[in-house]
Amino acid sequence: MGGEDYYLELCERPVQFEKANPVNCVFFDEANKQVFAVRSGGATGVVVKGPDDRNPISFRMDDRGEVKCIKFSLENKILAVQRTAKAVDFCNFIPDNSQLEYTQECKVMPEKRSLKLLKSHNINVNWYTYCPESAVILLSTTVLENVLQPFHFRAGTMSKLPKFEIELPAAPKSTKLSLSERDIAMATIYGQLYILFLRHHSRTSNSTGAEVVLYHLPREGACKKMHILKLNRTGKFALNVVDNLVVVHHQDTETSVIFDIRLRGEFDGTVTFHHPVLPARSIQPYEIPLAGPAAVTSQSPVPCKLYSSSWIVFQPDIIISASQGYLWNLQVKLQPIVNLLPDKGRLMDFLLQRKECKAVVLSVCSQMLSESDRATLPVIATVFDKLNHEYKKYLDADQSYTMAVEAGQSRSNPPLKRPVRTQAVVDQSDVYTQVLSPFVENKEMPHKFVIAVLMEYIRSLNQFQIPVQHYLHELVIKTLVQHNLFYMLHQFLQYHVLSDSKPLACLLLSLESFYPPAHQLSLDMLKRLSTANDEIVEVLLSKHQVLAALRFIRGIGGHDNISARKFLDAARQTDDVMLFYTIFRFFEQRNQRLRGNPNFTPGEHCEEHVAFFKQVFGEQALMRPTTF
Repeated sequence: MGGEDYYLELCERPVQFEKANPVNCVFFDEANKQVFAVRSGGATGVVVKGPDDRNPISFRMDDRGEVKCIKFSLENKILAVQRTAKAVDFCNFIPDNSQLEYTQECKVMPEKRSLKLLKSHNINVNWYTYCPESAVILLSTTVLENVLQPFHFRAGTMSKLPKFEIELPAAPKSTKLSLSERDIAMATIYGQLYILFLRHHSRTSNSTGAEVVLYHLPREGACKKMHILKLNRTGKFALNVVDNLVVVHHQDTETSVIFDIRLRGEFDGTVTFHHPVLPARSIQPYEIPLAGPAAVTSQSPVPCKLYSSSWIVFQPDIIISASQGYLWNLQVKLQPIVNLLPDKGRLMDFLLQRKECKAVVLSVCSQMLSESDRATLPVIATVFDKLNHEYKKYLDADQSYTMAVEAGQSRSNPPLKRPVRTQAVVDQSDVYTQVLSPFVENKEMPHKFVIAVLMEYIRSLNQFQIPVQHYLHELVIKTLVQHNLFYMLHQFLQYHVLSDSKPLACLLLSLESFYPPAHQLSLDMLKRLSTANDEIVEVLLSKHQVLAALRFIRGIGGHDNISARKFLDAARQTDDVMLFYTIFRFFEQRNQRLRGNPNFTPGEHCEEHVAFFKQVFGEQALMRPTTF
């Protein structure tokens, strides 16, 4: 299996800690994502490391018995240590406060070294699980352990949410079934909190294999079963959530699969059934980096045992190997998925939901227009529509925000947030520079296909009512001219397939020498845009279209009043001496006609250009005054 086939990987820089052994106990705090290595009950040291910590925290504490659990408060100010089933010891971990422990069972007040009871609930609890991102705790109650009671913590208060029951699989009467803590996880997926239940046997007898049932837990209202992820296999599983994807690891086959609940599944009226997005694959092989002096690093790196029985998985994306002393974040690799998901529409639906998708999305667009992997026009149209759907969503949200701010609603409650431009927003300049320009330059492509693709992208933009940028129209016109398809160009302009714009009109003016009707088409367009004539001349000169500018000004009868110097400056800048000669000669003839003398007057400030003309073409090339 080539390296390009793995779509999951462990992060390059894991958190390293001292391996678990009889003297060193390892704990993980899910809220702070910190690993605690506690040696000899803390007497010979505690080392705390987190994914973002440049400097680990090290300290010692008295050995008062076996540590069952150890955690920091969110800013590492208070340390909590549990040594018995009924008490937690707290210790102020602030440099200016002495580290005295105080024991109790409620709200911590570090300055008074005491705790205050805020609220209590009497409930029989079998086990619990906590989701730090959403500050929700889930308590397992009843004999079967399958009635779950959620509580939400916010701003120092605790609110009780409606309890709900997890449906256990059907089983023979003799079997005692209960809900295991190992089979429940909580995670935020697409901004919503879900309870993930790993059901080892399906409730329907005709279906074999385990499944993951997703219950949506809203802030208000009852918990509801929404999705079922079909695993089609049995055995030992573990769950992660990465980039809004549910990842299910299977220990027996040492492979993983991913599910995306935003992709279309099979809806039975109550829940949506999903199958893995891709074929099962192993996590990319990982080599443990060698530490130590340079002499030692000449040894080859040690391959890491993936899917090891010593792996412990935490939400959302953490894998810990206590026996090897590593904490990894699991990551999704998007590029390999491009070749594993042949349906381009589904591939786009999948990619556009991922955080780091833009480069891969643009590469898919380029690939579908390449000679080797050329897609059909309906497929290309589908891909463009999916891109522009996201683009339009962002443009509308941004416009609504701007209008609300202008209307003075910026101080509303809740405060308005500017829409975030995610990587799924692929705009016209992205597609133009990275996809369509290189595509048009490929001389091997049949020109009919090239034009069809360009028009398909413009059609899609129009369909979503996104104003088409002039450079896309220019690309179409240049391609049509290159292949002498003037009849098609005429039709596109006549039926307004290409929208009016000043840059487009200037481009048409420059085409007059190839296609004479372009001059009139251009003037008609400029009239529709009510453009000032001098502005048109400036635009043409800025694009080095000096002859086109001169033809335009002659066409409207303004050539007797224009500045010779402005046109001669523009001609010099093109580095085309024959063009300079033509423009110079035009103004000599104008001078002769208006003043009876071809020479320039001092007020025209053209001395520099006269000198240049003499230097290149010789004094004898200057026009002589005509005498009658």
